[in-house]
Amino acid sequence: MALRLLKVPTLATAVFASSGFYLFNRRLDFNDLSLIRFGRAAATTAVISYDYLTAFKYVEYGTEEYWALKSKVHQRSAERLRDLCCSNRGTFIKVGQHLGALDYLLPEEYTSTLKVLHSQAPQSSMEEIEQVIREELGKELPELFAFFDETPQGAASLAQVHKAVLHDGRTVAVKVQHPKVQRQSSKDILVMEVLLRGVRWLFPDFAFMWLVEEAKKNMPLELDFLNEGHNSEMISKKLSHLTFLKVPAIHWDLSTKRVLTMEFAEGGQVNDREYMKEHDINVNEISEKLGKMYSEMIFIHGFVHCDPHPGNVLVRKGQNSNQTEIVLLDHGLYQALQPDFRMNYCRLWQALIDQDMPAVERYSRKLGAGDLYPLFACVLTARSWAAVNSGIARVPVTRAEDVEIRTNAALYLPQINELLNRVPRQMLLLLKTNDLLRGIETTLRTRASSSSFINMSRCCIRALARHKRSKMDSRRRRLQMALAESFRLWRLALYELLLWLRSSRLGLALSTLLPFLH
Repeated sequence: MALRLLKVPTLATAVFASSGFYLFNRRLDFNDLSLIRFGRAAATTAVISYDYLTAFKYVEYGTEEYWALKSKVHQRSAERLRDLCCSNRGTFIKVGQHLGALDYLLPEEYTSTLKVLHSQAPQSSMEEIEQVIREELGKELPELFAFFDETPQGAASLAQVHKAVLHDGRTVAVKVQHPKVQRQSSKDILVMEVLLRGVRWLFPDFAFMWLVEEAKKNMPLELDFLNEGHNSEMISKKLSHLTFLKVPAIHWDLSTKRVLTMEFAEGGQVNDREYMKEHDINVNEISEKLGKMYSEMIFIHGFVHCDPHPGNVLVRKGQNSNQTEIVLLDHGLYQALQPDFRMNYCRLWQALIDQDMPAVERYSRKLGAGDLYPLFACVLTARSWAAVNSGIARVPVTRAEDVEIRTNAALYLPQINELLNRVPRQMLLLLKTNDLLRGIETTLRTRASSSSFINMSRCCIRALARHKRSKMDSRRRRLQMALAESFRLWRLALYELLLWLRSSRLGLALSTLLPFLH
Protein backbone atom coordinates (compact mmCIF):
# COMPACT_ATOMS: atom_id res chain seq x y z
CA MET A 1 0.00 0.00 0.00
CA ALA A 2 2.80 2.41 0.99
CA LEU A 3 4.66 1.53 -2.21
CA ARG A 4 1.52 2.27 -4.22
CA LEU A 5 1.13 5.66 -2.50
CA LEU A 6 4.76 6.50 -3.27
CA LYS A 7 4.08 5.87 -6.95
CA VAL A 8 1.34 8.56 -7.08
CA PRO A 9 3.58 11.63 -6.50
CA THR A 10 6.22 10.10 -8.77
CA LEU A 11 3.66 9.69 -11.54
CA ALA A 12 2.29 13.20 -10.94
CA THR A 13 5.81 14.64 -11.11
CA ALA A 14 6.46 12.82 -14.38
CA VAL A 15 3.17 14.06 -15.89
CA PHE A 16 3.82 17.62 -14.70
CA ALA A 17 7.38 17.60 -16.03
CA SER A 18 6.38 16.16 -19.41
CA SER A 19 3.51 18.67 -19.67
CA GLY A 20 5.88 21.51 -18.86
CA PHE A 21 8.37 20.24 -21.45
CA TYR A 22 5.56 19.99 -24.04
CA LEU A 23 4.29 23.52 -23.31
CA PHE A 24 7.84 24.90 -23.40
CA ASN A 25 8.48 23.30 -26.79
CA ARG A 26 5.16 24.60 -28.12
CA ARG A 27 6.07 28.04 -26.72
CA LEU A 28 2.54 28.37 -25.50
CA ASP A 29 1.48 31.89 -24.56
CA PHE A 30 -0.85 31.67 -21.58
CA ASN A 31 -2.64 34.77 -22.90
CA ASP A 32 -3.92 32.58 -25.74
CA LEU A 33 -5.65 30.08 -23.44
CA SER A 34 -9.45 30.36 -23.63
CA LEU A 35 -9.74 30.16 -19.83
CA ILE A 36 -7.35 33.08 -19.37
CA ARG A 37 -9.08 35.17 -22.05
CA PHE A 38 -12.51 34.45 -20.61
CA GLY A 39 -11.32 35.17 -17.07
CA ARG A 40 -9.80 38.48 -18.09
CA ALA A 41 -12.97 39.51 -19.95
CA ALA A 42 -15.23 38.40 -17.08
CA ALA A 43 -13.12 40.26 -14.50
CA THR A 44 -13.15 43.47 -16.55
CA THR A 45 -16.92 43.21 -17.08
CA ALA A 46 -17.47 42.62 -13.36
CA VAL A 47 -15.30 45.60 -12.32
CA ILE A 48 -17.00 47.96 -14.79
CA SER A 49 -20.49 46.76 -13.75
CA TYR A 50 -19.68 47.13 -10.06
CA ASP A 51 -18.35 50.64 -10.66
CA TYR A 52 -21.59 51.75 -12.34
CA LEU A 53 -23.74 50.04 -9.68
CA THR A 54 -22.02 51.65 -6.70
CA ALA A 55 -20.47 54.95 -7.84
CA PHE A 56 -23.66 57.04 -7.70
CA LYS A 57 -25.14 55.81 -4.39
CA TYR A 58 -24.45 59.02 -2.47
CA VAL A 59 -24.77 61.56 -5.29
CA GLU A 60 -28.03 63.26 -6.23
CA TYR A 61 -29.07 62.63 -9.83
CA GLY A 62 -28.83 65.63 -12.16
CA THR A 63 -26.45 67.72 -10.05
CA GLU A 64 -23.11 69.03 -11.35
CA GLU A 65 -21.38 66.59 -8.99
CA TYR A 66 -23.38 63.71 -10.53
CA TRP A 67 -22.40 64.57 -14.12
CA ALA A 68 -18.76 65.13 -13.18
CA LEU A 69 -18.65 61.75 -11.43
CA LYS A 70 -20.42 60.05 -14.33
CA SER A 71 -17.77 61.39 -16.73
CA LYS A 72 -15.02 59.95 -14.50
CA VAL A 73 -16.75 56.54 -14.35
CA HIS A 74 -17.15 56.56 -18.14
CA GLN A 75 -13.47 57.41 -18.55
CA ARG A 76 -12.04 54.72 -16.28
CA SER A 77 -14.48 52.13 -17.66
CA ALA A 78 -13.45 53.01 -21.22
CA GLU A 79 -9.78 52.65 -20.26
CA ARG A 80 -10.45 49.23 -18.70
CA LEU A 81 -12.28 48.16 -21.86
CA ARG A 82 -9.42 49.42 -24.03
CA ASP A 83 -6.87 47.50 -21.93
CA LEU A 84 -8.98 44.33 -22.22
CA CYS A 85 -9.09 44.69 -26.02
CA CYS A 86 -5.31 45.20 -26.17
CA SER A 87 -4.69 42.15 -23.93
CA ASN A 88 -7.09 39.74 -25.67
CA ARG A 89 -6.37 41.20 -29.12
CA GLY A 90 -7.95 39.81 -32.33
CA THR A 91 -11.74 39.91 -32.25
CA PHE A 92 -11.76 42.06 -29.11
CA ILE A 93 -9.81 44.82 -30.87
CA LYS A 94 -12.11 44.57 -33.89
CA VAL A 95 -15.23 45.03 -31.73
CA GLY A 96 -13.49 47.79 -29.75
CA GLN A 97 -12.79 49.64 -33.01
CA HIS A 98 -16.47 49.34 -33.92
CA LEU A 99 -17.49 50.78 -30.55
CA GLY A 100 -15.04 53.63 -31.01
CA ALA A 101 -16.93 54.67 -34.15
CA LEU A 102 -20.37 54.86 -32.44
CA ASP A 103 -20.27 58.61 -31.81
CA TYR A 104 -24.07 58.85 -31.95
CA LEU A 105 -24.53 56.19 -29.28
CA LEU A 106 -21.66 56.10 -26.76
CA PRO A 107 -20.36 58.88 -24.47
CA GLU A 108 -17.33 60.80 -25.73
CA GLU A 109 -15.13 59.24 -23.04
CA TYR A 110 -15.66 55.83 -24.66
CA THR A 111 -15.32 56.84 -28.32
CA SER A 112 -12.21 58.98 -27.82
CA THR A 113 -10.51 56.26 -25.71
CA LEU A 114 -11.41 53.35 -28.02
CA LYS A 115 -10.47 55.18 -31.23
CA VAL A 116 -6.78 54.59 -30.39
CA LEU A 117 -7.34 50.87 -31.10
CA HIS A 118 -7.09 51.68 -34.82
CA SER A 119 -3.41 52.52 -34.30
CA GLN A 120 -2.53 50.23 -31.38
CA ALA A 121 -3.18 46.79 -32.81
CA PRO A 122 -0.56 44.21 -31.71
CA GLN A 123 2.04 42.79 -34.07
CA SER A 124 2.90 39.15 -34.75
CA SER A 125 6.57 38.17 -34.65
CA MET A 126 8.49 37.54 -37.85
CA GLU A 127 8.71 33.87 -36.90
CA GLU A 128 4.90 33.67 -36.71
CA ILE A 129 4.53 35.48 -40.05
CA GLU A 130 6.94 33.07 -41.75
CA GLN A 131 5.05 30.11 -40.30
CA VAL A 132 1.69 31.34 -41.66
CA ILE A 133 3.19 31.97 -45.13
CA ARG A 134 4.86 28.55 -45.08
CA GLU A 135 1.59 26.82 -44.13
CA GLU A 136 -0.47 28.73 -46.70
CA LEU A 137 1.86 28.99 -49.73
CA GLY A 138 3.99 25.90 -49.11
CA LYS A 139 7.32 27.66 -49.64
CA GLU A 140 9.95 29.59 -47.68
CA LEU A 141 10.13 33.39 -47.94
CA PRO A 142 13.29 33.50 -50.14
CA GLU A 143 11.59 31.22 -52.68
CA LEU A 144 8.62 33.59 -52.94
CA PHE A 145 10.16 37.05 -52.59
CA ALA A 146 13.46 38.70 -53.55
CA PHE A 147 13.00 41.00 -50.53
CA PHE A 148 10.62 40.92 -47.55
CA ASP A 149 10.59 43.81 -45.06
CA GLU A 150 10.43 42.38 -41.54
CA THR A 151 9.01 45.65 -40.17
CA PRO A 152 5.27 45.72 -40.96
CA GLN A 153 3.83 48.70 -42.81
CA GLY A 154 0.85 48.47 -40.50
CA ALA A 155 -0.79 46.11 -38.02
CA ALA A 156 -4.54 45.69 -37.66
CA SER A 157 -6.73 43.61 -35.38
CA LEU A 158 -6.80 40.56 -37.67
CA ALA A 159 -3.64 40.87 -39.78
CA GLN A 160 -0.54 42.89 -40.58
CA VAL A 161 0.93 44.08 -43.86
CA HIS A 162 4.55 43.75 -45.03
CA LYS A 163 6.22 45.36 -48.02
CA ALA A 164 7.98 42.88 -50.33
CA VAL A 165 9.56 42.64 -53.78
CA LEU A 166 8.84 39.78 -56.17
CA HIS A 167 11.62 38.08 -58.12
CA ASP A 168 10.47 39.95 -61.26
CA GLY A 169 11.06 43.29 -59.50
CA ARG A 170 7.44 44.27 -58.75
CA THR A 171 6.77 45.75 -55.30
CA VAL A 172 3.85 44.19 -53.43
CA ALA A 173 2.06 44.40 -50.10
CA VAL A 174 1.63 41.05 -48.31
CA LYS A 175 -1.22 40.89 -45.83
CA VAL A 176 -0.72 38.04 -43.35
CA GLN A 177 -3.34 36.97 -40.83
CA HIS A 178 -2.29 36.81 -37.19
CA PRO A 179 -1.73 33.07 -36.52
CA LYS A 180 -4.20 32.59 -33.66
CA VAL A 181 -7.11 34.79 -34.78
CA GLN A 182 -8.87 32.12 -36.86
CA ARG A 183 -8.90 29.66 -33.95
CA GLN A 184 -9.91 32.18 -31.29
CA SER A 185 -12.58 34.27 -33.05
CA SER A 186 -15.60 31.99 -32.54
CA LYS A 187 -14.72 31.44 -28.87
CA ASP A 188 -14.21 35.18 -28.34
CA ILE A 189 -17.62 35.99 -29.81
CA LEU A 190 -19.22 33.38 -27.53
CA VAL A 191 -17.49 34.97 -24.51
CA MET A 192 -18.79 38.41 -25.51
CA GLU A 193 -22.31 37.07 -25.95
CA VAL A 194 -22.34 35.42 -22.50
CA LEU A 195 -20.95 38.51 -20.77
CA LEU A 196 -23.26 40.93 -22.58
CA ARG A 197 -26.25 38.84 -21.55
CA GLY A 198 -25.07 39.15 -17.97
CA VAL A 199 -24.69 42.92 -18.28
CA ARG A 200 -28.14 43.16 -19.84
CA TRP A 201 -29.57 41.29 -16.84
CA LEU A 202 -27.94 43.81 -14.47
CA PHE A 203 -28.77 46.86 -16.60
CA PRO A 204 -31.99 46.27 -18.60
CA ASP A 205 -31.44 49.49 -20.60
CA PHE A 206 -28.06 48.24 -21.85
CA ALA A 207 -28.85 46.26 -25.01
CA PHE A 208 -25.89 45.64 -27.28
CA MET A 209 -26.78 42.14 -28.46
CA TRP A 210 -26.97 43.46 -32.04
CA LEU A 211 -23.21 44.05 -31.86
CA VAL A 212 -22.55 40.36 -31.14
CA GLU A 213 -24.95 39.30 -33.90
CA GLU A 214 -23.05 41.48 -36.39
CA ALA A 215 -19.69 40.07 -35.23
CA LYS A 216 -21.00 36.50 -35.63
CA LYS A 217 -22.06 37.20 -39.20
CA ASN A 218 -19.14 39.34 -40.38
CA MET A 219 -16.08 37.84 -38.69
CA PRO A 220 -15.90 34.69 -40.89
CA LEU A 221 -16.06 36.91 -44.00
CA GLU A 222 -13.28 39.19 -42.76
CA LEU A 223 -11.07 36.20 -41.95
CA ASP A 224 -11.33 34.90 -45.53
CA PHE A 225 -8.78 36.89 -47.55
CA LEU A 226 -9.93 35.30 -50.82
CA ASN A 227 -13.32 36.92 -50.18
CA GLU A 228 -11.50 40.23 -49.65
CA GLY A 229 -9.68 39.84 -52.96
CA HIS A 230 -12.94 39.19 -54.84
CA ASN A 231 -14.57 42.21 -53.15
CA SER A 232 -11.71 44.48 -54.21
CA GLU A 233 -11.98 43.37 -57.84
CA MET A 234 -15.76 43.78 -57.82
CA ILE A 235 -15.71 47.35 -56.44
CA SER A 236 -12.88 48.29 -58.80
CA LYS A 237 -15.03 47.14 -61.73
CA LYS A 238 -18.21 48.86 -60.50
CA LEU A 239 -16.46 52.20 -59.91
CA SER A 240 -14.04 52.04 -62.85
CA HIS A 241 -15.47 55.34 -64.19
CA LEU A 242 -14.17 57.17 -61.08
CA THR A 243 -10.64 57.76 -62.35
CA PHE A 244 -9.49 59.15 -58.99
CA LEU A 245 -10.18 55.83 -57.20
CA LYS A 246 -7.34 53.31 -57.03
CA VAL A 247 -7.82 49.76 -55.75
CA PRO A 248 -4.63 47.64 -55.52
CA ALA A 249 -4.56 44.68 -57.95
CA ILE A 250 -4.48 41.18 -56.41
CA HIS A 251 -1.74 38.60 -57.08
CA TRP A 252 -3.92 35.48 -56.98
CA ASP A 253 -1.00 33.04 -57.30
CA LEU A 254 0.32 34.30 -53.93
CA SER A 255 -3.02 34.58 -52.12
CA THR A 256 -4.98 32.19 -49.88
CA LYS A 257 -7.55 32.48 -47.10
CA ARG A 258 -4.86 33.73 -44.68
CA VAL A 259 -2.38 35.48 -47.00
CA LEU A 260 -3.27 38.20 -49.51
CA THR A 261 -0.65 39.61 -51.88
CA MET A 262 -1.51 42.80 -53.73
CA GLU A 263 -0.01 45.74 -55.57
CA PHE A 264 1.85 48.07 -53.17
CA ALA A 265 0.21 51.51 -52.85
CA GLU A 266 1.90 54.64 -51.50
CA GLY A 267 0.03 57.53 -49.88
CA GLY A 268 -0.83 59.38 -46.69
CA GLN A 269 -3.77 58.57 -44.43
CA VAL A 270 -6.90 60.53 -45.23
CA ASN A 271 -6.86 62.21 -41.80
CA ASP A 272 -3.25 63.40 -42.14
CA ARG A 273 -3.69 67.12 -42.84
CA GLU A 274 0.07 67.72 -42.64
CA TYR A 275 0.69 65.19 -45.44
CA MET A 276 -1.96 66.88 -47.58
CA LYS A 277 -0.48 70.32 -46.96
CA GLU A 278 3.01 69.05 -47.81
CA HIS A 279 1.83 67.43 -51.07
CA ASP A 280 -0.55 70.27 -52.07
CA ILE A 281 -3.69 68.15 -51.72
CA ASN A 282 -6.97 70.06 -51.32
CA VAL A 283 -8.96 68.71 -48.33
CA ASN A 284 -12.26 69.90 -49.85
CA GLU A 285 -11.51 67.98 -53.04
CA ILE A 286 -10.74 64.83 -51.00
CA SER A 287 -13.96 65.17 -49.01
CA GLU A 288 -15.98 65.68 -52.20
CA LYS A 289 -14.43 62.66 -53.93
CA LEU A 290 -14.93 60.47 -50.86
CA GLY A 291 -18.60 61.49 -50.72
CA LYS A 292 -19.04 60.83 -54.45
CA MET A 293 -17.41 57.41 -54.14
CA TYR A 294 -19.56 56.28 -51.21
CA SER A 295 -22.77 57.73 -52.68
CA GLU A 296 -22.16 55.59 -55.79
CA MET A 297 -21.52 52.50 -53.65
CA ILE A 298 -24.62 52.95 -51.48
CA PHE A 299 -27.31 54.37 -53.77
CA ILE A 300 -26.30 53.17 -57.26
CA HIS A 301 -24.66 49.78 -56.73
CA GLY A 302 -25.78 48.71 -53.24
CA PHE A 303 -22.32 47.26 -52.60
CA VAL A 304 -20.65 49.15 -49.77
CA HIS A 305 -17.13 49.10 -48.31
CA CYS A 306 -17.97 49.18 -44.59
CA ASP A 307 -14.61 49.88 -42.95
CA PRO A 308 -13.45 53.33 -44.14
CA HIS A 309 -11.36 54.16 -41.06
CA PRO A 310 -8.37 56.43 -41.87
CA GLY A 311 -5.86 53.56 -42.10
CA ASN A 312 -7.86 52.07 -44.98
CA VAL A 313 -8.17 55.28 -47.02
CA LEU A 314 -4.98 56.77 -48.48
CA VAL A 315 -4.60 59.98 -50.50
CA ARG A 316 -1.87 60.94 -52.96
CA LYS A 317 -1.02 62.81 -56.14
CA GLY A 318 -1.18 60.66 -59.28
CA GLN A 319 2.16 59.34 -60.53
CA ASN A 320 1.52 60.27 -64.18
CA SER A 321 -0.82 63.21 -63.59
CA ASN A 322 -1.45 65.95 -61.09
CA GLN A 323 -4.86 64.46 -60.18
CA THR A 324 -5.58 63.82 -56.52
CA GLU A 325 -6.24 60.11 -55.99
CA ILE A 326 -7.89 58.05 -53.25
CA VAL A 327 -6.54 54.55 -52.58
CA LEU A 328 -9.07 52.24 -50.92
CA LEU A 329 -7.67 49.35 -48.88
CA ASP A 330 -9.00 46.45 -46.76
CA HIS A 331 -11.99 45.07 -48.66
CA GLY A 332 -12.86 42.32 -46.20
CA LEU A 333 -16.14 43.82 -44.98
CA TYR A 334 -18.79 44.76 -47.55
CA GLN A 335 -22.55 45.11 -47.26
CA ALA A 336 -24.67 44.03 -50.23
CA LEU A 337 -27.94 45.98 -49.93
CA GLN A 338 -31.26 44.40 -50.89
CA PRO A 339 -32.96 46.35 -53.74
CA ASP A 340 -36.08 47.30 -51.73
CA PHE A 341 -33.99 48.37 -48.76
CA ARG A 342 -31.66 50.42 -51.01
CA MET A 343 -34.58 52.22 -52.68
CA ASN A 344 -36.24 53.10 -49.37
CA TYR A 345 -32.89 54.25 -47.96
CA CYS A 346 -32.38 56.32 -51.11
CA ARG A 347 -35.83 57.92 -50.85
CA LEU A 348 -35.26 58.65 -47.16
CA TRP A 349 -32.01 60.53 -47.83
CA GLN A 350 -33.63 62.44 -50.69
CA ALA A 351 -36.44 63.44 -48.32
CA LEU A 352 -33.93 64.55 -45.67
CA ILE A 353 -32.03 66.68 -48.20
CA ASP A 354 -35.27 68.11 -49.67
CA GLN A 355 -36.67 68.82 -46.16
CA ASP A 356 -39.76 66.71 -46.97
CA MET A 357 -40.82 65.73 -43.45
CA PRO A 358 -43.87 63.57 -44.37
CA ALA A 359 -41.58 61.53 -46.65
CA VAL A 360 -38.95 61.33 -43.89
CA GLU A 361 -41.57 59.75 -41.61
CA ARG A 362 -42.94 57.45 -44.35
CA TYR A 363 -39.59 55.97 -45.40
CA SER A 364 -38.23 55.80 -41.84
CA ARG A 365 -41.22 53.64 -40.95
CA LYS A 366 -40.62 51.47 -44.02
CA LEU A 367 -37.06 50.92 -42.75
CA GLY A 368 -38.37 49.65 -39.41
CA ALA A 369 -38.06 52.76 -37.21
CA GLY A 370 -41.79 52.93 -36.38
CA ASP A 371 -42.69 55.73 -33.95
CA LEU A 372 -39.00 56.31 -33.32
CA TYR A 373 -38.61 57.89 -36.79
CA PRO A 374 -37.48 61.31 -35.39
CA LEU A 375 -34.71 59.57 -33.43
CA PHE A 376 -33.84 57.51 -36.51
CA ALA A 377 -33.44 60.65 -38.62
CA CYS A 378 -31.15 62.15 -35.97
CA VAL A 379 -29.02 58.99 -35.68
CA LEU A 380 -28.74 58.66 -39.46
CA THR A 381 -27.67 62.27 -40.05
CA ALA A 382 -25.92 62.93 -36.70
CA ARG A 383 -27.95 66.15 -36.58
CA SER A 384 -30.46 67.48 -34.07
CA TRP A 385 -34.20 67.20 -34.76
CA ALA A 386 -34.33 71.00 -35.13
CA ALA A 387 -31.62 70.82 -37.84
CA VAL A 388 -33.45 67.97 -39.60
CA ASN A 389 -36.65 70.05 -39.67
CA SER A 390 -34.80 73.15 -40.87
CA GLY A 391 -32.95 71.22 -43.59
CA ILE A 392 -29.63 69.44 -43.06
CA ALA A 393 -28.30 70.83 -46.36
CA ARG A 394 -29.07 74.39 -45.28
CA VAL A 395 -28.19 74.57 -41.58
CA PRO A 396 -24.45 74.36 -40.79
CA VAL A 397 -23.16 72.05 -38.06
CA THR A 398 -22.22 73.88 -34.86
CA ARG A 399 -20.30 72.90 -31.73
CA ALA A 400 -23.46 73.54 -29.66
CA GLU A 401 -25.41 71.09 -31.82
CA ASP A 402 -22.73 68.40 -31.37
CA VAL A 403 -22.89 68.85 -27.58
CA GLU A 404 -26.70 68.64 -27.72
CA ILE A 405 -26.53 65.39 -29.71
CA ARG A 406 -24.09 63.78 -27.25
CA THR A 407 -26.24 64.83 -24.28
CA ASN A 408 -29.40 63.46 -25.90
CA ALA A 409 -27.61 60.23 -26.86
CA ALA A 410 -26.96 59.60 -23.14
CA LEU A 411 -30.56 60.46 -22.21
CA TYR A 412 -32.16 58.36 -24.97
CA LEU A 413 -29.87 55.34 -24.77
CA PRO A 414 -32.73 52.81 -24.18
CA GLN A 415 -34.65 54.18 -27.19
CA ILE A 416 -31.52 54.15 -29.37
CA ASN A 417 -30.85 50.54 -28.45
CA GLU A 418 -34.50 49.67 -29.19
CA LEU A 419 -34.15 51.39 -32.57
CA LEU A 420 -30.96 49.49 -33.41
CA ASN A 421 -32.69 46.22 -32.59
CA ARG A 422 -35.67 47.18 -34.80
CA VAL A 423 -34.01 48.26 -38.04
CA PRO A 424 -32.85 45.73 -40.67
CA ARG A 425 -29.40 44.26 -39.98
CA GLN A 426 -28.13 45.91 -43.18
CA MET A 427 -28.66 49.29 -41.54
CA LEU A 428 -26.14 48.62 -38.74
CA LEU A 429 -23.11 48.47 -41.03
CA LEU A 430 -24.36 51.52 -42.94
CA LEU A 431 -24.58 53.47 -39.67
CA LYS A 432 -21.04 52.41 -38.81
CA THR A 433 -19.87 53.48 -42.28
CA ASN A 434 -21.62 56.84 -41.96
CA ASP A 435 -19.94 57.45 -38.61
CA LEU A 436 -16.46 56.63 -39.93
CA LEU A 437 -16.97 58.94 -42.91
CA ARG A 438 -18.20 61.73 -40.61
CA GLY A 439 -15.12 61.23 -38.46
CA ILE A 440 -12.94 61.80 -41.54
CA GLU A 441 -14.96 64.90 -42.51
CA THR A 442 -14.64 66.26 -38.97
CA THR A 443 -10.85 65.83 -39.10
CA LEU A 444 -10.71 67.50 -42.53
CA ARG A 445 -13.14 70.20 -41.27
CA THR A 446 -15.41 69.68 -44.27
CA ARG A 447 -18.41 68.18 -42.47
CA ALA A 448 -21.85 68.84 -43.94
CA SER A 449 -20.41 70.70 -46.95
CA SER A 450 -22.91 71.45 -49.71
CA SER A 451 -20.94 69.35 -52.22
CA SER A 452 -21.52 66.15 -50.21
CA PHE A 453 -25.30 66.69 -50.25
CA ILE A 454 -25.26 67.53 -53.97
CA ASN A 455 -23.38 64.29 -54.73
CA MET A 456 -25.80 62.29 -52.60
CA SER A 457 -28.78 63.93 -54.27
CA ARG A 458 -27.35 63.27 -57.74
CA CYS A 459 -26.87 59.57 -56.95
CA CYS A 460 -30.36 59.31 -55.42
CA ILE A 461 -31.91 60.80 -58.59
CA ARG A 462 -29.99 58.36 -60.81
CA ALA A 463 -30.76 55.33 -58.62
CA LEU A 464 -34.50 56.05 -58.36
CA ALA A 465 -34.81 56.77 -62.10
CA ARG A 466 -32.95 53.56 -62.98
CA HIS A 467 -35.23 51.57 -60.64
CA LYS A 468 -38.40 53.08 -62.14
CA ARG A 469 -37.21 52.47 -65.72
CA SER A 470 -36.57 48.81 -64.89
CA LYS A 471 -40.25 48.45 -63.93
CA MET A 472 -41.60 49.96 -67.17
CA ASP A 473 -42.52 48.01 -70.31
CA SER A 474 -43.35 50.99 -72.50
CA ARG A 475 -40.44 52.56 -74.45
CA ARG A 476 -42.29 55.91 -74.39
CA ARG A 477 -42.58 55.81 -70.59
CA ARG A 478 -38.88 54.92 -70.27
CA LEU A 479 -38.00 57.88 -72.50
CA GLN A 480 -40.16 60.20 -70.39
CA MET A 481 -38.44 58.95 -67.25
CA ALA A 482 -35.00 59.50 -68.82
CA LEU A 483 -35.94 63.07 -69.76
CA ALA A 484 -37.29 63.73 -66.25
CA GLU A 485 -34.04 62.37 -64.78
CA SER A 486 -31.96 64.58 -67.11
CA PHE A 487 -34.02 67.64 -66.15
CA ARG A 488 -33.55 67.01 -62.41
CA LEU A 489 -29.81 66.43 -62.85
CA TRP A 490 -29.54 69.61 -64.97
CA ARG A 491 -31.39 71.62 -62.30
CA LEU A 492 -29.02 70.22 -59.65
CA ALA A 493 -26.00 71.13 -61.78
CA LEU A 494 -27.35 74.68 -62.15
CA TYR A 495 -27.79 74.93 -58.38
CA GLU A 496 -24.20 73.70 -57.92
CA LEU A 497 -22.98 76.34 -60.39
CA LEU A 498 -24.83 79.08 -58.48
CA LEU A 499 -23.23 77.92 -55.21
CA TRP A 500 -19.80 77.99 -56.85
CA LEU A 501 -20.40 81.50 -58.23
CA ARG A 502 -21.56 82.70 -54.83
CA SER A 503 -18.35 81.44 -53.17
CA SER A 504 -16.03 82.59 -56.01
CA ARG A 505 -14.22 85.93 -56.12
CA LEU A 506 -16.61 87.19 -58.79
CA GLY A 507 -19.60 86.29 -56.63
CA LEU A 508 -18.12 87.95 -53.57
CA ALA A 509 -17.35 91.09 -55.59
CA LEU A 510 -20.91 91.24 -56.99
CA SER A 511 -22.43 90.76 -53.52
CA THR A 512 -20.29 93.68 -52.28
CA LEU A 513 -21.33 95.92 -55.18
CA LEU A 514 -25.06 95.16 -55.08
CA PRO A 515 -25.89 97.44 -52.09
CA PHE A 516 -24.18 100.36 -53.84
CA LEU A 517 -25.95 99.67 -57.15
CA HIS A 518 -29.27 99.50 -55.29
